[in-house]
Amino acid sequence: MSAPKTTVRGPRRFGWPKRVFSQVLLMQLTIITGVTALVTGLFLAPLSDQLDDQAMRRALAIAQSTAAQPQVASSLLTTAPAPDGPVQTVAERIRRSTGAEYVVVMDRRGVRWSHTDTARIGEVVSTDPSTALAGRSVMEIDSGTLGRSARGKVPLRDGTDRIVGAVSVGIAYDSVRARLLAAIPGLLAYAGGALAVGALAAYLISRRLQRQTHDLAFSDISALLTEREAMLHSIREGVVALDRTGRIRLLNDEAQRLLGLGPDAAGRPLDEALGAGRTADVLAGRVVGHDLVTVRGNRVLLANRMPTDDGGAVATLRDRTELENLGRELDSTRGLIDALRAQDHEHANRLHTLLGLLELEMHDDAMEFVTEVVGVHRATAEQVTEKVHDPLLAALLVGKTTVAAERGVALRMAPGTLLPDRLVDPRGLVTVVGNLVDNALDAAAGSVDAQVEVGLRADDRTVVLHVRDSGPGIPSGSRDSIFMEGWSTKEPPAHGKRGLGLPLVRRLAERQGGSVSVSDSPEGGAVFTVVLPEALGERAPDGMATPAQLATAGETP
Repeated sequence: MSAPKTTVRGPRRFGWPKRVFSQVLLMQLTIITGVTALVTGLFLAPLSDQLDDQAMRRALAIAQSTAAQPQVASSLLTTAPAPDGPVQTVAERIRRSTGAEYVVVMDRRGVRWSHTDTARIGEVVSTDPSTALAGRSVMEIDSGTLGRSARGKVPLRDGTDRIVGAVSVGIAYDSVRARLLAAIPGLLAYAGGALAVGALAAYLISRRLQRQTHDLAFSDISALLTEREAMLHSIREGVVALDRTGRIRLLNDEAQRLLGLGPDAAGRPLDEALGAGRTADVLAGRVVGHDLVTVRGNRVLLANRMPTDDGGAVATLRDRTELENLGRELDSTRGLIDALRAQDHEHANRLHTLLGLLELEMHDDAMEFVTEVVGVHRATAEQVTEKVHDPLLAALLVGKTTVAAERGVALRMAPGTLLPDRLVDPRGLVTVVGNLVDNALDAAAGSVDAQVEVGLRADDRTVVLHVRDSGPGIPSGSRDSIFMEGWSTKEPPAHGKRGLGLPLVRRLAERQGGSVSVSDSPEGGAVFTVVLPEALGERAPDGMATPAQLATAGETP
């Protein structure tokens, strides 16, 4: 049998920590330790030079005070060098009182008259005294018979200011080094205190960072950011993040598309990027609520806003344009179904009347009845098509006339109405006219002598639209509010919200450089006026179709 294999494990390696808390704490401790060591070293480096300078100056001061005593110079001139001579006595007294290592007095030949070692009295000094004997003071760190010391040398003068010798004083260098070493523990104590305070601050900062990052690793944070970017730019819902000052922090691709902004909008104030209006008010939180409706360009948006802990907010946007259009088409379809149902009953009643006239053999009355019924519908269609040459708009007005009749409202064209078939954007004008006529029918229904009048006229390339109703009118205090998203006096329908028709009319008008306004009608009710500059194209030569006609036919000009 083979022996079992033994796995030899090497020493465990302590790798770089993965957590943000551990990495930041370790980096901060390393930086604080390095800075503390550097500062301590930078402080100790000049301290040694300062102590040397202080020792040399002290030695020089002792030498100057010794040379200033008159008995030293007079004894040097009148006595011989001896261990018990007056010069040695004075020098030793000064050395003991000042704590100097030595006080050496020499004559002009460099012969010692005093020394701590009396056997060296009468010998020539070991260092060059020429500088001091020349009348100049000397400070230096040098080595002599007593070892390395800080020295001060000065000339010795008699009463006539003549140089008769020199005085050399030494401070033991060991005392300078001892002072330096004595200062190190204090410096290290201060450095240790600073290191402890820095380590505590680093720990507290790292703990705060740990709470803010939820103790994640840098790789986890990087992965989360990558996933967030991918998620934000892939979802089909607009996302706009704002900071506490109202500046756009980020917006995804869908938000850029819905709001008509570019990537450079990030970092700009919200009001500057969007301009004044309800959309900016909703995103900024000046209008509060859930599922707030706003119109941006020709889009109907549904916005929700959620504040964040740092004082900012995240807003989401959903495009309701297609849903709103479907809802409006559903409303129109329901209205047409009701109108067709009513017409079916009316048609049945007319057929019953016609059948009765025929059974009673009242043939002349039957012919007159049929002629009258057919003539009314033909006259209405001919009246519209003679004044409105655009097929889409004419078809809309004919249909609205039928709906108005079933609701008991008389829809008629204003005198002087004439619109050529040169519309640049016929579908846009259909939306404008359809919304205004629907609102007018709602306002006029139920009033005495209910009627709605539509006027269209062209002035060069400008189209002016008037829609007048016989309803109660618009209060003067509400004339600015009716063009705001969500404002309505009617109950909301089952499929969504009201208060979008007039804002869309205003946006369509402003997109073409036009305007919309409301005023009181002299006969009562309200008059909406829409001015659309450049709404008509250039006149086409005879025999050629206009771009609007080609667009209606589905062809490319």
